[in-house]
Amino acid sequence: MAVKIRLRRTGCNNCISFRVVATDSRSPRDGKFLETLGWYDPKREGENYKLDWERVSYWTSRGAQLSETVASLVRKHQRTAVKA
Repeated sequence: MAVKIRLRRTGCNNCISFRVVATDSRSPRDGKFLETLGWYDPKREGENYKLDWERVSYWTSRGAQLSETVASLVRKHQRTAVKA
């Protein structure tokens, strides 16, 4: 089973938001998932995401692959962690 960390769409049509989940790569976008790792709200100003970094690192150490958007969130967090 290939695990991916990707976004799962939630919310209504004009109020879209996402949950970051670890899921089997064969499952559909809004289908079954293994674990919820955080959230991402693209319309929110300022800090628009939150991730459980311990669980993300756990899944990546087990071979999970990040989607492009989740990888950009991880890079964004690493840049802000270095500045602080």
